[in-house]
Amino acid sequence: MAQVLIETSARHVHLTAEHIEILFGKGHQLTHKKDLSQPGQFACEERVTVVGPKKELAGVSILGPARPASQVEISLTDARSIGVNAPIRESGDVAGSGACKLVGPCGEVELSEGVIAAKRHIHTTPEVAAEWGVADKQIVSVKVESDGRCAILGDVVVRVSEKFAPAMHIDTDESNAAGCTAGMMGEIIK
Repeated sequence: MAQVLIETSARHVHLTAEHIEILFGKGHQLTHKKDLSQPGQFACEERVTVVGPKKELAGVSILGPARPASQVEISLTDARSIGVNAPIRESGDVAGSGACKLVGPCGEVELSEGVIAAKRHIHTTPEVAAEWGVADKQIVSVKVESDGRCAILGDVVVRVSEKFAPAMHIDTDESNAAGCTAGMMGEIIK
C-alpha cells in the first residue's frame, strides 16, 4: 500500500523577476521566510493583493524563487469570490487561463492570463515512484481517511523528478472537504 503525505497548498502567487521589481521596486529580491517541502521552494515575507472584477484578496503569499511566468494559484471558492476564471490546470499551464491585477507596495501588474486552480498532484522522485509503481503524468486517486469526512480524491496527476520530494498537494477547498489535518497520509489507488 503506497502512502503519500498530503499537504494543503493555500492561495499563492509565483512571480517573474520583472514583476517582482514592478511590485516591490527596482532591484528587489524576494525575502526568504521559510522553506517549503519541495527542495529550493520557499515562502516569502512579501505579499500582494490579487484584484478581480468583484473584489480582492489581500495579503496573498508569494512563493520563490522567481519563475519564467507569473502565476496565481487560488481555490475555486476564491475564484468565484473575486469574479475570475480559474481553470483547473497543472502549475505552469497558464495559456488561456484567468486574468487579474496584482498590487504591491510599489506598483501594479495586469495579468492577461495566469490565474489557475491547481490540479491535484503528487510530487515524487523516480526512486519513490518506482516503489509506488507509478509513472510521471499517470493519473491516480488518493484515499483520505479522516474523522467524519473520508474521501477518495480522483484525477491526481503524478509528477516525477529528481528535484521533488514526495508529497501530494491539494488546495484549501479540497483539504477542507476531506477534513485533512497536518501530517495526514493518503493511500494511492491506481
